Amino acid sequence: MLIPRFFLAAGALALAAGPLPASELAALADPAFSIDKMDRSVDPRVDFAKFAAGSWYARNPIPADKARWGGFGELTERNWSNLRAIVEAAAAQPGAPGSVSQKVGDFYASAIDTATIDARGLKPIAADLAAIAAAKSTVEIFGVAAQQHLRLGDPFLSVAFFPDQKQSDRYGFYLQQGGLSLPSKEYYFSEKFARERWEFVGHVAKMFELAGDTRPIAYQNAEVLFAFEKAIAANAKLPVELRDRVANYNKMTVAAAITAYPGVPLATLIAGLGVPVTTTEVIVGQPKFMEGLSKVLAETSLTDLKTYLRWHLLRAAAPHLATAFEAESFRFTGTVLNGTPDQEPRWQRATKIVDGSVGEALGQLYVAKHFPPEAKARMDEMIHNIRVVFRERLERLEWMSAPTREKALAKFDRFEPMIGYPKKWRDYSAVDVRRDDYFGNVTRARLAASRRSIDRVGQKVDRGDWGMTPPTVNAYYSPVTNQIVFPAGILQPPFFDFNADAAVNYGAIGGVIGHEITHGFDDQGRRSDADGNLIDWWTTEDAAKFRERAQKLVDQFNSYQALPGLAINGQLSLGENIGDLGGTSIAFEALQRSLAGKERKLIDGFTPEQRFFISWAQQWRTKFRDDAMRLQVARGPHAPGNFRAIGPLVNQQEFFDAFGIKEGDPMWRKPADRCKIW
Repeated sequence: MLIPRFFLAAGALALAAGPLPASELAALADPAFSIDKMDRSVDPRVDFAKFAAGSWYARNPIPADKARWGGFGELTERNWSNLRAIVEAAAAQPGAPGSVSQKVGDFYASAIDTATIDARGLKPIAADLAAIAAAKSTVEIFGVAAQQHLRLGDPFLSVAFFPDQKQSDRYGFYLQQGGLSLPSKEYYFSEKFARERWEFVGHVAKMFELAGDTRPIAYQNAEVLFAFEKAIAANAKLPVELRDRVANYNKMTVAAAITAYPGVPLATLIAGLGVPVTTTEVIVGQPKFMEGLSKVLAETSLTDLKTYLRWHLLRAAAPHLATAFEAESFRFTGTVLNGTPDQEPRWQRATKIVDGSVGEALGQLYVAKHFPPEAKARMDEMIHNIRVVFRERLERLEWMSAPTREKALAKFDRFEPMIGYPKKWRDYSAVDVRRDDYFGNVTRARLAASRRSIDRVGQKVDRGDWGMTPPTVNAYYSPVTNQIVFPAGILQPPFFDFNADAAVNYGAIGGVIGHEITHGFDDQGRRSDADGNLIDWWTTEDAAKFRERAQKLVDQFNSYQALPGLAINGQLSLGENIGDLGGTSIAFEALQRSLAGKERKLIDGFTPEQRFFISWAQQWRTKFRDDAMRLQVARGPHAPGNFRAIGPLVNQQEFFDAFGIKEGDPMWRKPADRCKIW
């Protein structure tokens, strides 16, 4: 089931034995801002990213169990270590039945009990496999598929239940493209992903073989599976096309959808999902995909549909089954697609599942131990200062007309920050957590989450609901509720350091705060009004001026080579690049205001302005494995971190002034080529 995403000095460790796993590096690596991470032998006018973090790049290999590594990774690993202590303590003393600690502790204990998991083999999905085998028609196949959507997997298409983008105070019902195993449409057709396609067919065959097929039958079924997915992928949109929120909103009655896509047994799917009978409308994300799916289903034999559904059950279940299934799942998704040699340790995989399944229960234990009230107070102060700057900029933007400005200010005044953790914790009483039933715990938690989402269709939106758990090292902006959310997990170094000077914090978390705020007014956010409804409230002239300015950012990032011959997609990453540009510019001005009337002293030999820009670049230090980089460029809406480190800075004169960068220097960018929006 699709859950909406309203959206991440260890020099002595490079030993002859090879890179240590991230779990061991975490105990030694310090993610905080430090001049020790810099390479001060490098001229900042020549290579600012290396100047800001070159020593870190030289000393830190990518851990064997990671596809990428950087400040985000170091913080995340340290955070998982903190969470490990919490889940292990809860497992040792679970507490009263039904309590938060019992659910967290017993869930974790079940996830690390590999002896029991291995002994059960395929038994956890035996009933699901039998239901697939017993299906006698495409209609019955979709009845089984509905149960997979509720508990485990996303076959044929994606279903979602989140706020209606044109009636943002009510939850809506969405049908969207989905049902594909590879990361995006390109992977099925582009020659540059030929190796991944070949590996994928072998992977599917291996999984079928583990599930009991003979090798010849397994390969035959794998070819059938790939042909079916390629057929439905032909009508899917590319990631860059999915950025068009208007094109992806097509509301119709349920009856009209059933008629429009006759090959798709939607009535059976909707009934199986338990969508409230009062629901009369559905929002179709990609009509062409649905039309293509309808045609492909009508032309596909029942036997082949069973092969497809059996594969998607195995694919979704594998990470929670016996070792052989989990290992093969990782071999493809982790190693083939991302280039990661080793799996993360079992404790870490288990902790991630607990966070993903009962995350606000775990969050309660985490916040009590790792999120002091002082951190929230400091964040509130920074957000206030940054809001003041951004509002004043909206008031005086020379390219924004009065009608658009009036609506922009109305939207901004409705903006709401959410810091640390929810005011009301989620109730997990419906999730039965058993110490000896890992797979059951996973599916029962997902079923409870599905039921919670589906049962709310048509009801008033809960503005206190969070799309991330409190321990998450990330942040997001929600256009339908006009909120920015900063979980407690990200409010740590290198993003936020309670003990650091203002310049470091404004350059790090300040830039991220500004980034999230500007999402409400970027090429996508501007399509949601003050109430969160999907409506273009800009004048035609203002929209044209915005696009003209934004195109400079598209051109800039298109010119960056992520790997030899592999350019970043400036259009795909545009929204995030606009956020970085606006965020750093706004945070820099907020820093200047916070320093007014105060002594401006050098720290480590650098001015506050210099420390601001070094802090921004240093927090985005990132190394990628080549396969992970290719995947990021193909699908990710963010530019790779090592380009985010410098991309927004070279558009700002304040950056050039801070380091004496002038025309002719490699870091210089001509004024005519610079992008300025906010």
